[in-house]
Amino acid sequence: MEVEREKGSDEQKGEDSTKLLRRLREQLHSSNGSIRRQAGFNLSWLQEDGLEVLKGALFGDSPITTKNAAAYGLRKVHGRMKKMALDIFKEGREHQQGSVREVCTKALILLGEIKPKKTPAKKATAGKLRIREIPTRAKPRRRISSETPARHSPRRVQPRNQRPTKR
Repeated sequence: MEVEREKGSDEQKGEDSTKLLRRLREQLHSSNGSIRRQAGFNLSWLQEDGLEVLKGALFGDSPITTKNAAAYGLRKVHGRMKKMALDIFKEGREHQQGSVREVCTKALILLGEIKPKKTPAKKATAGKLRIREIPTRAKPRRRISSETPARHSPRRVQPRNQRPTKR
């Protein structure tokens, strides 16, 4: 009797895992980016079955957004599947489709397996003007000389006829 129960439960597990894989494959091709990434991450935990689905999405006729989600899932695999995922990325660098090559190269850069190409820095052209700040005009400072009395002291007013004349 126990053998019959185990057999039935194995069949049930197989059906459940098939349904789960089908659902995750559909979510991997979803129009919502968040759902695609989450499906890629969930597939990363499913060992060989998840690896096959992710590899099929990466190398298949799917949009680049799906390929990016599949690459995300392949980057997140753990344990013994990590080496297999790296092999898939290295295989994808020689693929005939440009989108697959681009996604796999980016994934290898993110994993630290290859170094990114350095792009030359753009130099400022002579025709471009540099924007600079215009200084504000400062108020003219009053010069305080020894001849003028201090501000707070009363002014000494001389009568007109005693004022010195300018020469």
